[in-house]
Amino acid sequence: MPSPPSTVLLVHADAAAASTAALALADSGASLKHVTETSDLKRELDQGHADVLVVDTDLPGQGGLEPLRIASERWPDVPVILIGSRASSADQIAAIRAGASDFVTEPIASEAFRRAVRKALSAVEAAAEAPPPSVLAGSAPRRATGTVMVGDSVPMRELGALVARSAASPATVLIRGESGSGKEVVARRIHEQSPRSGGPFVKVHCAALPEQLLESELFGYERGAFTGATSRKPGRVQIAEGGSLFLDEIGDISTAIQVKLLRVLQDKEYELVGGTKTLKADVRFITATHRNLEQMVKHGEFREDLYYRLNVVSVTVPPLRARPEDIPPLVDHFCALLGAQNGKPGLRVAPSAVELLQRQAWPGNVRQLQNFVERLVVFSDSDEIELSAVKAELSGLVEAASALGQASWSGPEPSLVSTVLELTEVVRLAERKALEKALRKASGNKTVAARILGVSRRTLYNKLQEHGLV
Repeated sequence: MPSPPSTVLLVHADAAAASTAALALADSGASLKHVTETSDLKRELDQGHADVLVVDTDLPGQGGLEPLRIASERWPDVPVILIGSRASSADQIAAIRAGASDFVTEPIASEAFRRAVRKALSAVEAAAEAPPPSVLAGSAPRRATGTVMVGDSVPMRELGALVARSAASPATVLIRGESGSGKEVVARRIHEQSPRSGGPFVKVHCAALPEQLLESELFGYERGAFTGATSRKPGRVQIAEGGSLFLDEIGDISTAIQVKLLRVLQDKEYELVGGTKTLKADVRFITATHRNLEQMVKHGEFREDLYYRLNVVSVTVPPLRARPEDIPPLVDHFCALLGAQNGKPGLRVAPSAVELLQRQAWPGNVRQLQNFVERLVVFSDSDEIELSAVKAELSGLVEAASALGQASWSGPEPSLVSTVLELTEVVRLAERKALEKALRKASGNKTVAARILGVSRRTLYNKLQEHGLV
């Protein structure tokens, strides 16, 4: 099912603000929809017409708190960004703790606004792609021996050797790789093979936290540091004491946080937010990013001194298309694991179907392959997933890739596209069946159903309306 461009819904009394916001988001690939009242907001969200909500806190009579409350209660999967002309740091933190994903002070054209929307869109995408909580993308089940990276290709063997050498050193590690390639799995493996394996492994997803909260999450805060801080709270740095702190998507942190992080890496010292006592950090830092930090340094978006502190040991995770021989064991692993989770032990994928999967490029890497196998498992009615079922599922991805201009999606299977064109009606029927099964599997919860299908909530709404299932 192709996913249309994401939509940002702006609730703002000033019509000129919509034009400014549209210009600010021109490079994000998202479309903008503008309404002026809370009643319009309810209608748009009811129809699934928004992926991210931006609300003006200066709305006449109610501000942004009432729309925030409504959205948080009825559409908890939609990130809400508050934007206002004035607010103290304490007010901003209080709003975020009330459910807002971020709080940005005007003007709308600021880099802070663009960054907040980019983070929210990334969070929505990650939620749609997220694997089941008990599954690590690209890893085997957690056993006593720890995290195991699936695959015996030359790139994976080289990666395993580099991971082992990196683990033995106390140096900071920067893990690079495309989204979905398994960077967190590599980070866990480095920790488990290191002298700090007996300590905690603590993860912080930097892109998912607004700047106002990231500092307090990292370093902790003293009682009374801001509104709502009723007691002292340790940060992730302190929680990771004696172990490893994994900072995922390090390229998405603001300049202000970069300065504070540099001090911890350089001097191993920090203070709690609102505190005066200097604390020592006994932690090994492992970071990851899919962004080009060198280009960010060149453009002034990332501090050069922090870059060199992070890039002591660099580990690159190869994309799945560079190791197609690892696809069969990954398919077997995911099928066995997800089959057991869905009450279908012994389920397998037909060898001919695995061969077809091996010829695909998988632009979403291991995560996309895992989600694909999960859909096959959920919708399977027999002990073996046949080639026809895989082709039907692949057809939707081929159509989506074509709509997005990704001509390189499929591998050397030229007949697949023509097959899709000939089986349009069959695919439509399969799509309806998939929607119905996903809704049954999710007990009618549309957010969960969208996640099972690997599409956005808005795409699911559109497809349900198209098939008359609403």
